Order: sequence, then C-alpha cells, then structure tokens
Amino acid sequence: MKTRYINWFFVAALAMMGCLMTACEDQPDKYEIADGVPTLKYVRSPLPEEADSLLVGAYLGNTVCLVGDNLRSIYELYFNDQKATLNTSYMTDHTILVDIPKNIPEEVTNKIYMVTKSGAKVDFDFNVMVPAPVVSSMSCEYAPAGSEAVLYGDYFVDDPNVPLTISMPGDITVEGEQITSITKTAIKFIVPVGAVQGNIRVKSIYGTGQSVFQYKDTRNILFDWDGKYEGALAAGNSWKGDNEKKGQILASVPSVDNNYMVLGTTFLSGGQWDTPEEYIMRYWPDLNATEGCVPLYDLPQFKEMLEDYTIEELALKFEVYVPTSNPWMAEGMQIMFTSLDEASIQKHNTDYLYQTETPRGVWVPWEETGSYDTGDQWVTVTLKMSEFNKQLSGVVSETEFTKEKLAGLSIFLRGGGVDGKECEPIICIDNIRVVPVE
Repeated sequence: MKTRYINWFFVAALAMMGCLMTACEDQPDKYEIADGVPTLKYVRSPLPEEADSLLVGAYLGNTVCLVGDNLRSIYELYFNDQKATLNTSYMTDHTILVDIPKNIPEEVTNKIYMVTKSGAKVDFDFNVMVPAPVVSSMSCEYAPAGSEAVLYGDYFVDDPNVPLTISMPGDITVEGEQITSITKTAIKFIVPVGAVQGNIRVKSIYGTGQSVFQYKDTRNILFDWDGKYEGALAAGNSWKGDNEKKGQILASVPSVDNNYMVLGTTFLSGGQWDTPEEYIMRYWPDLNATEGCVPLYDLPQFKEMLEDYTIEELALKFEVYVPTSNPWMAEGMQIMFTSLDEASIQKHNTDYLYQTETPRGVWVPWEETGSYDTGDQWVTVTLKMSEFNKQLSGVVSETEFTKEKLAGLSIFLRGGGVDGKECEPIICIDNIRVVPVE
C-alpha cells in the first residue's frame, strides 16, 4: 500500500490560503495567547481541494488542520504523549496547521491533548498511525555474506510480540540474533549466505516496506574494471591509458566485486594548481576507435533507461573504500559527464577538465569533519543526477546538464570550494552505475 505524507514543505505555499478558505481568519499582526479553553470541532486535510475531508486519524509526520473555536488559547499540543511544535504563524482563533510528531508514542491513547497557559487540558479523539517501514538505503549494496551491514530508513519498530524481520532477495529471512541492532531509523544485521540481486523488504507490526535500491545491483553498470556485466566496461579510452592501470586489487584493500579502480596515492595539498595523474580517470568515447570505446549512452541498458527516465529521475552510484591509513582531506571529487564533442576537446586539451562552466557533480565527503575514510570497509555512495549542476568550485553552473553529455566520463580530484589539508589519500571505486531513484 502506498502511503501519502503531507508535511510543512509541501503545504508552505498553501498554508495561508488552504486553511483560510473554509475556516480560517486573517492572522493578526501580533500573536497573543487567548484566555479560556479551546474547543476542537474536527480535524481535516490542509489541502484546499480536500478541505471537506474530515480526518479521524493520520500518520506520524503528516500535517493536519485543526478546526474549532478559541484555538489561540492552546499553549501546548500533544498527540498521544508526543509534544507537537506550534508555529504561531499558522494559528488563528479557528484553525491551526500542525505537524504530527514523527516520534513513535510510548503511551498510545489515540487522543490529541490541548493545554492552555493556565494548565487546563482538553482532549479530542484522534488516531495517530505508524507507517510501514521505509527502507531508504544500505551502507553497502555489495556487502558480502557474513559481514555486518546497515539499512537506513524510518519506522523500524521491533515489537516484542511481532519482531521485526528482514527479507533478502532469494527468499532468505533475517531475524533473531542475525539482527544485531534496531533503532527507528537504522537496522544492523549480518548479511546471510545465498542472498542474490534484488530488493530488500523489512516487516514490522505496522506492515512491510520494500527498498527501491537493489542488493548487488547490476543494472546499468558503466564501469566495473572486469567487463563481466552486460555493457560494463573493463577499461576506458584515454591517451594516457590511465583507466587500464586502475583496474587492480591492492594488498591492503579487499575486493568488493573483483577488480576496482584505485585513485592515489600521492601528495595532495588542497587548492593545488593541477591534478596529479594518480587522481584522474578519463573515459573518452571514440566512434572510430576499437570496440569498448562507445558513448556511454549507447550501452544497451543505459540507452533503454534514458528512454524511460529523465536525468532528474536518475542517480549515479558506486562503491568506495578509503582506508583509515590514507584518509582523504583535500580536494573535492569532480564527476563530469561529457558529450562527444567535449570528449574530443579533452583529448587535445586536458585543461578542459578544469573549465568552471562545465556542469558536473562535486563530492566532498570530508567537508564537515575535515577528514574522510570509510572505516576500512566498502560503502555505497549515491549522488542524484539532478545535482550534477555544479562548477569546479561547487557553485551552481548556468550551463544545462543534458542527456547528450552522457557520452564520456571523467573523475578527478580538484577544487570543490573548500580548503583542505595535506594528505596522500587512497580512494578505491567499483561498479559505477546509473539507476532510477524513484
């Protein structure tokens, strides 16, 4: 069952229009708490087109409109035992727009409690529902059997009478001691033997949620440095041959899926003038070259995907390993798709990589902490293609990112708009792929 959620971001533009249509007054210039006690008549949707739809219940995190009298006398508002955040900009004598708290209540009474400044309490029957689990992402989509992985999402509820379980593709159930930790937003578990490619499902007392991502996802892999998947390229087409030499396995970095690309290791200072060759990968398609140098958008799976999805509906994914011994502390990762014409320019002018007006994705995972490593394990990185609109410095580019630019690919460390520290990072990457994000 598909659940619809309405929150403040969705109704912000409707707030002062939607609720006022049937039961709201103009907000006074200065908000003042009223005397007396409130009277709540009913709860409804905040959407104007659904103003006549009365609600007897709603899900955690939903926005609702309370309709009644003297509602400005409400000083505190609770759904079950969870306190809601009141915004006086959306409160009048007769209506209140409010988000139901996202926290799961400890004591379920199925009531709204309205508390005045004097401490008087008025209740109203209202059922707050907990959604089925939402499975958003996985720490590593290629986590091997026997390793500990993490599922991220929301509403992971482990009821003692109905324990939470995970269903891995291949009809394998993960339960009991195989699940090592559960919070509302994360589940740690041991990846079972025999799991195959596919979606992951999480079942709780409130229902079953399924991931959009796939475990061991082989859809539309552009580069795997093995060439074992349909369309996946084992090497590239660069006049320096740098793609070929990067398909390797380091003694210090275990394989996640056979060969992988290695960026590094050499000195990075942060803000340096040029990018060392050790931190550049280039794929320059050439229609006149030998097999394996086709434009990426002509690879069978990618071609079909681009017919069914817009750029905004796609994401770039890859697995990455940055060892703790060689953390990344300088330069952002520039991920730049290029057209055939742009790839041709790069062959004759490598400085084109650094042209600021060319849109690209910029990934700077060390920006907040000053240092980044993956804890000596592989993790999955997801970058929305809609965000491939940056310049070298990380600011938004005015040049449009179109499907025609999905012919070639260059990855290199430089810029990002953040000063870094001297370092010698090792960055290992495998299974570069573009997949739907819906």
